[in-house]
Amino acid sequence: METLKEIQGKMAHDPHYMFSYCKSRRQVWVPGPVIVGAGPSGLATAACLKEQGVPSVVIERSNCIASLWQLKTYDRLRLHLPKRFCELPLMPFPVDYPTYPDKQQFIDYLEAYANRFGVNPVFDSSVERAEFDESLGLWRVKSVGLKGEVVEYVCRWLVVATGENAEAVVPEIKGLPEFGGEVKHTSEYKSGSVYKGKKVLVVGCGNSGMEVCLDLCNHDAKPSLVVRDAVHVLPRDMLGRSTFGLSMWLLKWLPVRLVDRFLLFVSWLILGNTSRFGLDRPAVGPLELKNISGKTPVLDVGALAKIKSRDIEIYPGIQQIGNYSVQFFNGKTENFDAIILATGYKSNVPSWLKEKDMFSKKDGYPQRPFPNGWKGAYGLYAVGFTRRGLLGASMDAMRIAEDIGKCWTVEANHPITKTTTTMTTGRSLATQP
Repeated sequence: METLKEIQGKMAHDPHYMFSYCKSRRQVWVPGPVIVGAGPSGLATAACLKEQGVPSVVIERSNCIASLWQLKTYDRLRLHLPKRFCELPLMPFPVDYPTYPDKQQFIDYLEAYANRFGVNPVFDSSVERAEFDESLGLWRVKSVGLKGEVVEYVCRWLVVATGENAEAVVPEIKGLPEFGGEVKHTSEYKSGSVYKGKKVLVVGCGNSGMEVCLDLCNHDAKPSLVVRDAVHVLPRDMLGRSTFGLSMWLLKWLPVRLVDRFLLFVSWLILGNTSRFGLDRPAVGPLELKNISGKTPVLDVGALAKIKSRDIEIYPGIQQIGNYSVQFFNGKTENFDAIILATGYKSNVPSWLKEKDMFSKKDGYPQRPFPNGWKGAYGLYAVGFTRRGLLGASMDAMRIAEDIGKCWTVEANHPITKTTTTMTTGRSLATQP
């Protein structure tokens, strides 16, 4: 591959050189950032960059934006937080949306957002490798299409927007491969209607596990829930306000531990002692635990009432699984028709990003804690890894756009920037193999 200086020299004499160069070698020069991932984080970053006058190319492995929401979520899903905490920068939710928009409303909002800011991702293109080429001073991003076609994007800045939920986590449980019934992750679960009358074991007691159990109850199935660890269950709303919104307001005036004590006291008044039903609380308060480990408290939308009425049975950890049976650590054995794994997701960044300083190889998260994990070296950025939902992603998207925008302004008279900007407006060059 030619050096940047050589490319610039040839472009100075022939403005069309870069197009022919890229076409013959299946490489694409992107004057602005390449954003990997077209979820809410990637869309927000692209929109904020556009407001700064910076073009970008968004690469998405699926065939649509927000693929996790569109393809891998259950039908009854709603935002767990009020809409004002979940809107992306520069565009609020429609005023007629409810406080907690449902799945389709959120997808419609994201589609409208992408249309408003002209974000047109390169779909069905999976990034297999991205690394910084020190000889060029640029990032090289290799993507592979559905038919095996390879395109290498060359760019000054790289934004990692694949997020915290890139890959489903499937735990290793003794005997799970031998289970005779259906086993699926919540990423494949849509509705409890197909489980009517069946005994279903849901593994994992986070927000998804609780909601899937509630959905199964509402479709006349017989769900049980594996609760291996202590968990904080809070009412979604308290004292006429959302629990999250109330927490954010209190944190302006009080330290985290006092806010935690208040939340737990009000939760005890509303929900009672959850340990009586097999849901022991951690020793650390919900907000402090979130800050320490990233573990989100469960915001109850009705599952706890079903647990109290024994419509949802609670079991401890699994010791082993048989043909249709499950043996638990308390010595009990029960038969089930299906198992649903509400065991969460993980980052996939270490599998394709070849760098050693910004991201942890262990969990694929930025190594610097919030709020400093959004920027790395050599023009590398991360968005959607704050463990603080869409609010944290929006904050990072604005920071990234502002930071790149300053560089873009300073380098505005750079020959390669001036020559190639018009070539990548919209999708013209970016989609050329």
